[in-house]
Amino acid sequence: MMMKLLRRSLIAAVVAAPVLALANANVDAAAPAFTATTADGKTVNLADYKGKTVVLEWTNHDCPFVKKHYNGNMQSHQKDAAAQGVVWLQVISSAPGQQGHVDGATAKKLNADRGAAPAGTLLDPKGELGKLYGAQTTPHMYVIKPDGTLAYKGGIDSIATAKVDDIAKAEPYVKLALADVAAGKKVEKSSTRPYGCSVKYAS
Repeated sequence: MMMKLLRRSLIAAVVAAPVLALANANVDAAAPAFTATTADGKTVNLADYKGKTVVLEWTNHDCPFVKKHYNGNMQSHQKDAAAQGVVWLQVISSAPGQQGHVDGATAKKLNADRGAAPAGTLLDPKGELGKLYGAQTTPHMYVIKPDGTLAYKGGIDSIATAKVDDIAKAEPYVKLALADVAAGKKVEKSSTRPYGCSVKYAS
């Protein structure tokens, strides 16, 4: 029985690999260009933000790991980033009928109710943007430098749990990455393991 389960796990891992292999979001390379629709119904392009640092945050409001960070931590990150002129964009890649899928009005209400402060929320129900970047989890974080180069991808921090108490003990990867980018330095830990719920792409 154990061997069967192991075999199934290995097969699942192999099946998943090609999807991520197609993604070309590589640190120190140009971040993949995209066009997306916001919760407000506007169309935005990555090129619109040239000259600014951009954060992409994959999110799913029903995921316990997302709830952990929306207990004040994610909001704090968003507000600190905005104060530094950073463009912080949430991305919702949950497919219709899947956990975390919302329309624009619901996405805006969720942010208002939580006191969240992203510069915008990108709706990606077909998962095109998520797959372009190889987003695997919620949250999964990306930091793009003002010149359009990807500076960081991975987890929001170093402790992969859904416990709020662990936030204070964790190494805040995204916060440190933003500080390095602001200082004109290469991000010390530029690629880390993301953790959270799997992104709920269309099956």
